[in-house]
Amino acid sequence: MKVIVDSNIIFSALLKKENKFRNKLLLDEKDDFYTCHFLIIELFKYKNKIVELSKIEEEELLEVFYELLKNIKLYNESLIDKNKYKKSYDLCKDIDKKDVPFVALALELDGYLWTGDKKLKKQLSSKGFLRFYDI
Repeated sequence: MKVIVDSNIIFSALLKKENKFRNKLLLDEKDDFYTCHFLIIELFKYKNKIVELSKIEEEELLEVFYELLKNIKLYNESLIDKNKYKKSYDLCKDIDKKDVPFVALALELDGYLWTGDKKLKKQLSSKGFLRFYDI
């Protein structure tokens, strides 16, 4: 199954040494994980906060992030079909525009969005987007 991983799942995987998100991303061999390049920007933006909340040394955190990225395929958003990107924008514009690339990638790859954002899930579901991944 193609699973599109959004930023908050990666944040969650980085916050604790042992957690279900990290284990799933590192150990799952049956699903294919994808994310957008935008994820890197989000992580860079919130790096200090993640380090502070995780109580893990920055170097160790970067090592974990590297291990996670080895199991996630990075997808260039500019390769996403313009119509799918537009549909994603229409779905997300009144929720959170930062989710547009992840939803667009789910549409592009006919995959499932893995997010911990309950508001996003509820709003997208009300608009007919029902392709969510859960563990």
